[in-house]
Amino acid sequence: MTRLNVTQKLIGSHLVGGSMTAGQEIALRIDQTLTQDATGTMVMLELEALGLNRVRTHTSVQYVDHNLLQTDERNMADHLFLRSACHRFGVWFSKPGNGVAHPVHMQRFGVPGASLLGSDSHTCAAGSLGMLAVGVGGLEVAMAMAGQPLNLTMPEVWGVRLTGALPPWVSAKDVILEMLRRHGVSGGRGRIIEYHGPGLAALSAMDRHVIANMGAELGATTTVFPADDQVLAFLTTEGRADDFVELLADPDAGYDVEDEIDLARLEPLIVTPSSPGNVVPVREVAGKEVHQVVIGSSANPGLRDFAVVAAILAGRQAHPQVSVDVNPTSRQILADLTGMGATLDLIKAGARLHQTGCMGCIGMGQAPAVGRNSLRTVPRNFPGRSGTKEDSVWLCSPETAAAAALTGTITDPRTLPELLGIDHPVLSLPDRSTVTEAVFEPPLSPADARQIELVKATSIGALPEFDPLPDVLNAPVMIKVGDNVSTDEILPAGSRVLPFRSDIARLAEFTFAQIDERYAERAREARQHIIVGGANYGQGSSREHAVIAPRYLGLRAVIAKSYARIHWQNLANFGVLALEFTDPQDYDRVSAGDRLFLPELRVETEAGNEILVHNETTGAQFLVRHRLSPRQVAMVLAGGQIPLVKATAGV
Repeated sequence: MTRLNVTQKLIGSHLVGGSMTAGQEIALRIDQTLTQDATGTMVMLELEALGLNRVRTHTSVQYVDHNLLQTDERNMADHLFLRSACHRFGVWFSKPGNGVAHPVHMQRFGVPGASLLGSDSHTCAAGSLGMLAVGVGGLEVAMAMAGQPLNLTMPEVWGVRLTGALPPWVSAKDVILEMLRRHGVSGGRGRIIEYHGPGLAALSAMDRHVIANMGAELGATTTVFPADDQVLAFLTTEGRADDFVELLADPDAGYDVEDEIDLARLEPLIVTPSSPGNVVPVREVAGKEVHQVVIGSSANPGLRDFAVVAAILAGRQAHPQVSVDVNPTSRQILADLTGMGATLDLIKAGARLHQTGCMGCIGMGQAPAVGRNSLRTVPRNFPGRSGTKEDSVWLCSPETAAAAALTGTITDPRTLPELLGIDHPVLSLPDRSTVTEAVFEPPLSPADARQIELVKATSIGALPEFDPLPDVLNAPVMIKVGDNVSTDEILPAGSRVLPFRSDIARLAEFTFAQIDERYAERAREARQHIIVGGANYGQGSSREHAVIAPRYLGLRAVIAKSYARIHWQNLANFGVLALEFTDPQDYDRVSAGDRLFLPELRVETEAGNEILVHNETTGAQFLVRHRLSPRQVAMVLAGGQIPLVKATAGV
């Protein structure tokens, strides 16, 4: 009898096309979807463009958690549009202040054994409940809401066996930082990470959320945990024990790739600027001055993560030079934290409490000063993501953040007993969470939904219409970038940019502004153009705006050494041809400004052949290829998925 791991059971129970062979394309039935306001407006516009009457998933939820600073009329206008779209299409609406999508979805809607698709790369956090949760671009979420399966390449299953138990002052964040220390930001590409072993017994469901969330930083398709006693305990606390379904790996189940972590041997770790892969022990960088500490985000969202900071700071004052910013991750967690008295401990210690939401994690306020170290419990520290172009952001656990808040320097929290006489906190968390379901708006009935008109302010545009792939391409290289360029660098987030997310023409002005402020101007002049990238091009956020904006400016093809999964699919979704150097050394034979000629482009793309590229500037020639499936090729040829759907439907 075949012994199955949890991943294989989840995929097998949702498989509607293909076979579970690594590297082959498969199709999966989707039970739930998750959208957030930074990406959700595009999803709702896509549903409108598709002519959908009502979503066909079991549960779809729209969260408002990213764009919370109403510095002008645009953010509130988008929120009103999203609410009307939820009413129109049959979607749950989580209003501003309810909290960050991922922990809130886990608290209220997550179900073991279900599949979840989200237009946010950290959707994978729901794997902590034993769900198959995948982050993708908004258009794929829209298609799932329309009843279509998710198509993806069957990943390898990477089994990580956990043994031992975490020592004092070390927490779940240090587990995922250890994975990043070992494997870097591309170590999980083409893989699903499944944690197993005796070490799981002492990791709560929210601890697992911390680990699963930052699997996105490894480049993994998703992360999976079993649905066991810890998941049952979590759902019981949330008043949802009836939603529990046990889901365990079979005894002696195998994995394609294996790794092991002895939790007892871990120490406090920290990420240095400016990539999640730059992990070192805290002790190696101790003593560096700190001017800001930010607590919160989907990467450390649990009640425990805030309560432990409050316990460490209780009865003490934060260092005078440190701004301590606390962003509760849900209305529910803030209520529980307050009920424990921990909110008052934070306030008395000098911390500033902000509204529940992503806030500084997405650069929505809390931007640090140039040259001043900011320690954050968030998942990413890509250059400029904080809202400061030349920032110095470090990623760490709540314990390490709290230690820095007290001392004003990066401090190994294990030294706090000797430095300040602080014993390792022993927390007593409530057995029942404060649940207020009335703050969520459920879907309207089909009859009532049909009467709803979408509320569109002038700041909300329409999806651009994109033309098919040309027969030949003769275009300049508009920009050349190196390895691990993130979507934050392609299309920044933050309070200056995100308010324009529903207006592509205005949003496009910010494309590549972090790297080359003249990109948009030069792209408009050239119209058709090409981008050249290094390895792991497009890592990070799932935001499809990082494709739509340059496509709007005339991008037709990207030539890179390799791609991050979500961005690679997003390129196909909007008709941009993702090519790879057949010989990666040919990357060095192309420069920004070179004019490239790709003859027979359409024919060779459809045939799946290698394409000969002529560098008309230097006279050099080199070969490129694509890894697209026939389904993706059809999208690119048509100019994107929406034009393809319309053509197929005869619209």
